[in-house]
Amino acid sequence: MGLDIRGIQKTLARENIDGWLLYDFHGSNPVAARITGLDRAGKMTTRRWYYLIPKAGEPRALVQAIESHNIDSLPGNKRIYGERRLLESGLAGI
Repeated sequence: MGLDIRGIQKTLARENIDGWLLYDFHGSNPVAARITGLDRAGKMTTRRWYYLIPKAGEPRALVQAIESHNIDSLPGNKRIYGERRLLESGLAGI
């Protein structure tokens, strides 16, 4: 079963929540990994990744360049960062 973006967005809108930011670093967030399917994908996730599901519109992701392929299966736009300052500006961008 894939990620139900529409269902999540309907819930966000109903609860008047702007968006849901999923995040993980070294497996520290098993909920985010399970929801996105990364726990079943057999991919190494040692870098920080972020996946924003807004209440309306297309999801947006921010991933580290070394593991930028990890969330290719998820819908939405993807931004890549390589160094800390780009991580900070990338977060502001999504």
